[in-house]
Amino acid sequence: MPSGAELFIASAKSLGIDTLFTLVGDHLNEVLVAAARGGVRIIDFRHESAAAHAADAWARLTRKPALVMVTGGPGHTNALTGLATAYLAQSPLILVSGAPAPGLAHRSGFQEIDQLAMARPVAKWAAQPAAAAQIPLFLARAWSEAMAGRMGPVHLNIPVDLFAAEVANPLPVPRLIETARPRPDPRDVERALALLRAAQRPVVIAGSGVWWADAREELSAFLKKTRLPYYSITMARGVISDMWRYALGYADPALNKAVRRAFQESDVVLVLGKRIDYRLALGGPRLFAPEAKFIQVDIHAQELGRNRGLDVAICADVRETLSALGEALGRESWKPGAWMRRVRRYDAEWRAELDAMAADTSAPLHPAAVYRALRDTGLPLDTRISWDGGDFAHWGRAIVPAYIEGGWLRLGPLATIGAALPNAIALKLANPRQPVALITGDGALGFYLGELDTLVRHNLPVVIIAGNDAGWGIERELQRALTGGETVACELSPARYDLVMQAFGGGGETVERYEDIAPAVQRAFESDRPYLVNIRTRGARSPFTEWQISGKKGR
Repeated sequence: MPSGAELFIASAKSLGIDTLFTLVGDHLNEVLVAAARGGVRIIDFRHESAAAHAADAWARLTRKPALVMVTGGPGHTNALTGLATAYLAQSPLILVSGAPAPGLAHRSGFQEIDQLAMARPVAKWAAQPAAAAQIPLFLARAWSEAMAGRMGPVHLNIPVDLFAAEVANPLPVPRLIETARPRPDPRDVERALALLRAAQRPVVIAGSGVWWADAREELSAFLKKTRLPYYSITMARGVISDMWRYALGYADPALNKAVRRAFQESDVVLVLGKRIDYRLALGGPRLFAPEAKFIQVDIHAQELGRNRGLDVAICADVRETLSALGEALGRESWKPGAWMRRVRRYDAEWRAELDAMAADTSAPLHPAAVYRALRDTGLPLDTRISWDGGDFAHWGRAIVPAYIEGGWLRLGPLATIGAALPNAIALKLANPRQPVALITGDGALGFYLGELDTLVRHNLPVVIIAGNDAGWGIERELQRALTGGETVACELSPARYDLVMQAFGGGGETVERYEDIAPAVQRAFESDRPYLVNIRTRGARSPFTEWQISGKKGR
């Protein structure tokens, strides 16, 4: 008879799960042994939160549920940050936590804590099977819940005795039913096109819904017909390359001054798979004119019109909607006019402003200068990038273009700084033959420094580019704006993180001069092991932080 652990692994494999993210613990020993014997790839980490973040990133990159397993007690509580990150990112993560045997409940047993209650606020669904025979049913239910409608994470709590139990009559894994993607109402499609045809200053904003719907071909066809100014954000970055003729780059006003001007002047805004959230100033007058007309497409009805009144609300799959728009357009081909020339001028002026700041190549290096070197000569064009938070990374997101679909991985709305390192592990696992870079600051790098060991142990040659200004850059600048110069708890030591990488068995070096950046990064990519380039930088208030400060002043 199979054990509950063997049943769990067989069920996971039948659902198409072939990779397990984990950190070993007493509650998992049976299931980890079963996974190894069953041919499941096991990626083990040094911290449960990092394991959960990597699984979240794997789910985003594959567009399918990803499995992370942690032990109970502190293993579970450590993983909750990853679960919450996936919840706000709408990522189909399956978090399975081991737990003490139920017979010890309410008896002060070892690591006894209400794990289900902790997980429920940041999970679409959370449950615990009552018997080992139910494991296939519950795992299939978790898979389906994670994928249904707007995706999101789920949680299973499985006591250790269920993994150890022998099962005589297990319930079968239910057959997964692939539901049809909801199509838009044809009347809404026509209303949307009527608004866009009549518009004098239209813009298109694409968000993660474009990525989740795998809508690249349909989006490209729609834009080639309409030639509308196109801006992207979140997982939509790179779905259409920033090098495309009508792509105007980042839709994030905190990083793109040109966007602020274009959005403020726009008269019709088409939002594709993007929440009208804090990133878009909640649709308010700080970014959009009150009289501007909005068309929003989202699979989740509750998002439509939540922060901004809509003129056309389309509750449907983004790919199906773009396909319907393309069919309704037929052979139409719109011509760009004065509005396109104007927004291109805004973009060129902003690029020139960034390049002017990047012209300062004196030491300590200005972050803009670092990214000019990376953009122009340092990063291979097919590099996939995992971006962390912090001022250093924000400079890069403003300067470096997005070229590749699935090659621009961000933290998500929870802004879980430090998670970019475990995210980079998943990015490299998903792209073993392509160059992968982690871009981070010294503050964020410290959160999961032990995962440098994970990179080495699993032979994942990620290039880590760390901007080291010996401080928490954003908070330092926010405090300076608040106090007139004084900072509290914002300073760090100028540590040699490259030596830490070397101590774990990777490669690394420190760079202090502009002319040494590109050669160092080239050596890093040519290395056959993880490599950390520790770049001495100065603290410099990024466009993101300037936007934050201006918002506080405007309250």
